[in-house]
Amino acid sequence: MDGESKMKMSKLALLAAICCGTSASAAQGQQAYSQPAGIGSAIQQVSHCDCGEAVCGCEAVVPQGGCDMGGCDMGGCDGMPACETGCDCGGGCPLGGCLSGDCGLGDPFTLFGTVGNFSIGGWTQIGYHSAALPLFNSRPDEVQLHQQWLYAEKAIDTSNGFDIGGRIDYVYGTDSQDTQAFGIDNDHWDNGWDNGTDYGHAIPQLYVEAGYGDLSVKAGHFYTIIGWEVVTAPDNFFYSHAYTMYNSEPFTHTGALATYNAADDLTLYGGYVLGWDSGFEDNGDAFLGGVSAGVTDSLTVTYATVAGNFAKGGAEKGYMHSIVGDFAVSDNLQYIIQSDLLDSENDAAVSVRETIGVNNYLIYTYSDCLAFGARFEWWNVGAASTGFLGDDADLAVINNLVANGFDLNDESFDVYALTLGVNYKPHANVIVRPEVRWDWIDGNETFLGAADTISLEDGDDDQFTFGIDTIFLF
Repeated sequence: MDGESKMKMSKLALLAAICCGTSASAAQGQQAYSQPAGIGSAIQQVSHCDCGEAVCGCEAVVPQGGCDMGGCDMGGCDGMPACETGCDCGGGCPLGGCLSGDCGLGDPFTLFGTVGNFSIGGWTQIGYHSAALPLFNSRPDEVQLHQQWLYAEKAIDTSNGFDIGGRIDYVYGTDSQDTQAFGIDNDHWDNGWDNGTDYGHAIPQLYVEAGYGDLSVKAGHFYTIIGWEVVTAPDNFFYSHAYTMYNSEPFTHTGALATYNAADDLTLYGGYVLGWDSGFEDNGDAFLGGVSAGVTDSLTVTYATVAGNFAKGGAEKGYMHSIVGDFAVSDNLQYIIQSDLLDSENDAAVSVRETIGVNNYLIYTYSDCLAFGARFEWWNVGAASTGFLGDDADLAVINNLVANGFDLNDESFDVYALTLGVNYKPHANVIVRPEVRWDWIDGNETFLGAADTISLEDGDDDQFTFGIDTIFLF
């Protein structure tokens, strides 16, 4: 995903840690886990034992057999183990190497590569999950193609003054319908590019970008800067997604967004967009902006907001924000906390969406190709939020509840989700993400059964899910 278009980029340090063997704190900040636009550029390592000065900072040479005697620890620089000085044994990464922490990932393979500031790449994401979740993973018990992704980008370089570039993304798979321009239900832009019930095509980004010095402006169709999780699979730690990300945040915008790097640890965002999740067609008007600040060397805080008309014709208007704190507890341990607030109504002053949520992420990077993570989410939604009833909601049941004293304005529902996952990189181009997840909902069970989009599979109020996916980068 484009680095500057997403404050969800607070994930680059962790991905660097997983892919490159660097620590989260070494690359922490607003680009903590997300990969940059050229995915391969974040995961390059030397593919052979090399104690040259550029790699190890020493002039000695790995002793004969340093790579052949069972690992880099057998040979090093100036008497130090090679892995401690930056040398690594290239090639793949067997699980034993990950556990011992002394295996390098080698150079990634790229189909197209990078020429200057121009790059073409992508990935293939294939996954399986045992139960349906109303959060992208809605097709259970089936191995499926989630994302077949291609992108082309000309990144801007303003170090020598003015520059201009742009980016286009294309995706096919079961995730595409969730990232189309569905904000207007008239099949505009890519919203009608479906292939059956679940599969389809989408072009979630198509924009030009110009910059001069510390200021850049993008104009067109691009991903939001709201929140920490993103649509692009390689830029997330977990296979599944949070309720706040899917239900309380926009995915894409069409408009213009300026980014100003006011200082090394301070970035400002501001722009005008045509509502939420629409292509090149008017879907309202809203302000999109925020600020990201490095409070300390270990803590970065990001505030992002969108306010105004989210949908055309007064169908939804209001305010939402996301506050993300990214804290490097140690070189290997990263803690992220996110709080989202959404409050919107229509022209008749009827609540459309009223939610608040808190997400907690704890991610431990054990080695350059193995990391462990936990996510705990609390998401609260008001019963009067008509936007969450869904197309198949049983309004007769809901109206009967109201007639018998159920007060929509005073009722809400608490949704909880605990996810435990692993990221394993057997190769610089491959990420395997198994996870287990437990979801449960507290609230009036009759209302939950009638409110189509809030309930879990089969209308249950709790659910256990196993999921695993593999991402092949190119």
